[in-house]
Amino acid sequence: MKPYVDEVKEDKLGNVIGIKRGKENAPKVMLAAHMDEIGLLVKTISNDGFLQFTKMGGIDDRILLAQKVTVHTEKGPLHGIVGSKPPHIQKEEERKKVLSYDELFIDIGAESREEAKQMGVKIGDPVSFDVKFAKIGNGTVIGKAFDDRAGCAAMVEIVKQLKETKCTLYAVGTVQEEVGLRGATTAAFGIYPDVGIALDVTIAGDVPGVKEFEAPIKMRKGPSITIADYGLITHQKVLRLLVDVAEENKIPYQLETGLPGSTDAARISLTREGVPSGVISIPTRYIHSPVSLLSLKDIENTVKLTVTAVQKIPKYF
Repeated sequence: MKPYVDEVKEDKLGNVIGIKRGKENAPKVMLAAHMDEIGLLVKTISNDGFLQFTKMGGIDDRILLAQKVTVHTEKGPLHGIVGSKPPHIQKEEERKKVLSYDELFIDIGAESREEAKQMGVKIGDPVSFDVKFAKIGNGTVIGKAFDDRAGCAAMVEIVKQLKETKCTLYAVGTVQEEVGLRGATTAAFGIYPDVGIALDVTIAGDVPGVKEFEAPIKMRKGPSITIADYGLITHQKVLRLLVDVAEENKIPYQLETGLPGSTDAARISLTREGVPSGVISIPTRYIHSPVSLLSLKDIENTVKLTVTAVQKIPKYF
């Protein structure tokens, strides 16, 4: 963000905050996109050199088996595979069973605990999924951690396009969102903005087997504007601002309610005496898995909606 803001700083918890100053007494606007991703942590190292692990964030056990992963050690990254008992020697009832994460292990090719430690592995080392980014057809991309690197990318583009603003803008890359919205909590306390907007991803339910009632948001139909989720009822002024901007500028958008999860906006909204907050989300397939898929057009429209909304905030607040 450095080339596009007046100041970049890191707070005590690790949030990265880009500040673009407006006029004196201008409304303070906080954008939040979380930098962390779901992953694993090394919990134990067996005598035979296999790594047991615990989960960080919401991960479905069904998608872990046979994944290629990277163990991040102080000596550098190590490649590994999430393994289990081979299916060839499993009994029939074992094949039908979903293996819990505590029945799995990471194989880094070590022959013993001592060798694994010599390779640099320690208890608590983070483990990420090893997935390559790729462009596929029709402006679509696949890759890991789009939740919420897509929001981070959008936020950087937003501050780039906002050459002038009547607001003082705080563009915050938050930490520890996946484990309890923690970074947004401390960053918002320090900033105490007048308006908060979380930039995140949401479930694109336009895939086989998903009912529209369960997940009505679709790819390529524009960003989703949250009405309410598990942790937030979007402030009416923020909701009206985002919908008005989208309709006036013919930006495609979707409305979403009833999601069981929540975003950084839930914590921003509860800061001190309260902060009017909302969420703009990028429709993304297969979130909280090793690899996701999204449309670049939805990111572009997310940027357009946010840039235009920030410029109009002084008229609404």
